[in-house]
Amino acid sequence: MLGAIKKLFVNKTAKTPPAIEDPQIPFCVLLLEAAHVDGECSDLEKEHMIATLVKECGITRSEIDDFLDKSDTERRESVDLFRFTRYLNNTMTKEQRIEMMEAVWRIILIDGHLEQHEDHFAHKLANLLRLTHSELIGAKLSARKQLANQH
Repeated sequence: MLGAIKKLFVNKTAKTPPAIEDPQIPFCVLLLEAAHVDGECSDLEKEHMIATLVKECGITRSEIDDFLDKSDTERRESVDLFRFTRYLNNTMTKEQRIEMMEAVWRIILIDGHLEQHEDHFAHKLANLLRLTHSELIGAKLSARKQLANQH
């Protein structure tokens, strides 16, 4: 009987997530998730995301649509963000992860208001990226300042 119960919890056919081949995909997945956390990705959010990817990742404008499609497929097919944040934690410095959090905050704040579920997402993401609460708030304040300087 214990063997039968154990089989319920051990799935021998469970797939391991595919390896991350493009190191820029996890960053884009997080930006996409931030843009979609409120149920839709506005044109303003998409424009800012594209500008960020071009500037930060060196993706050309001609490559951006394919890159966004590939990243969005990865995002939709993933159960959670852990695979992406684990990769980023293993390949980036804390300063780089804070800069990434600033980019996420800019996507969240670009429309001028912060909804509760967006704030919750940012806190959850900061935890996954092993950032402290003060680093999260610092990134938020920095993102607000950056957005204010753009206008």
